[in-house]
Amino acid sequence: MSEQRRLHFPLRCVVSGLLSFAILTPAWAEMDRPVRGPGHPLADIATSSPCADWVLHLPNVRMPLCKAAELRPTVGRSVQGRTLYHRDVIAPDAQIRVLVVGAMHGDELSSASLALHWIQRAIETPANAHWRFLPALNPDGLLRRPARRMNANGVDLNRNFPTPNWARDATVYWEQRTRKDPRRWPGPSPLSEPESRFLHDEMTRFQPHLIVSIHAPYGVLDFDGPGTPPPKLGRLYLDQVGIFPGSLGNYGGVHQGMPVVTIELPSAFRTPLEAEIRQMWLDMLRWMSERIQPDPPEAPVLQVKARKQG
Repeated sequence: MSEQRRLHFPLRCVVSGLLSFAILTPAWAEMDRPVRGPGHPLADIATSSPCADWVLHLPNVRMPLCKAAELRPTVGRSVQGRTLYHRDVIAPDAQIRVLVVGAMHGDELSSASLALHWIQRAIETPANAHWRFLPALNPDGLLRRPARRMNANGVDLNRNFPTPNWARDATVYWEQRTRKDPRRWPGPSPLSEPESRFLHDEMTRFQPHLIVSIHAPYGVLDFDGPGTPPPKLGRLYLDQVGIFPGSLGNYGGVHQGMPVVTIELPSAFRTPLEAEIRQMWLDMLRWMSERIQPDPPEAPVLQVKARKQG
């Protein structure tokens, strides 16, 4: 190498490095910070689509699958300001409403993946349902490295719903049964978290005939609420594990009368194979057609004409 090249080589490296740092630093520096307010360029990027982030974190999810889901922003936001997304798939003859919730626990990555795969199944075979998918209720926990169960406030969202006697039972359960396990802290009060409040309000708005809550990694099927539970979905068999203070199954299924099917996938980091995902979907549709009843038709309004008085 000539003397002239030796003198200029370090300078080129320094300039190149500074330019790269200037380009890359803003995105890197904001990665773990709350999303900024309306009008901030990072806020616009964060709310336009979650796919760029989700593809990097979720197993068995590629960009075409995520984009095909055509997720839409909701009014919901996480603790750190991330948008909560949904997708409605409505059959032409929809008679029942089904709410599907994934990634309530942020470290159960496969649950969000399954929700995205099921969106495609619903598009192909919607049956007689109006489907509403919320693939990732806890994006703050999901997008952390490493991902974690709780939201950004350290609250287990699946213990934060307003079951009766929550103030007494949730605290006692957490202190005595879990020995104050921080992964299962129910929070300071019911619905203290923006994510659980959003889902609570969505249940009120949507009035689902069925809620499907996807979790991992216990490899079983759970059920809370009125009606007959599904005996199996694919290779997952019914094993009702009981109810917990503040859980969605307890609140929605037992106290609101909205049947809650809880899917516990075998792995938090791997989805089932495609054939198994399909079989679970078909088993769900079959059970719904047999057991989930639509709203009764409204009684016709009888118009009684007044008799003319003679």
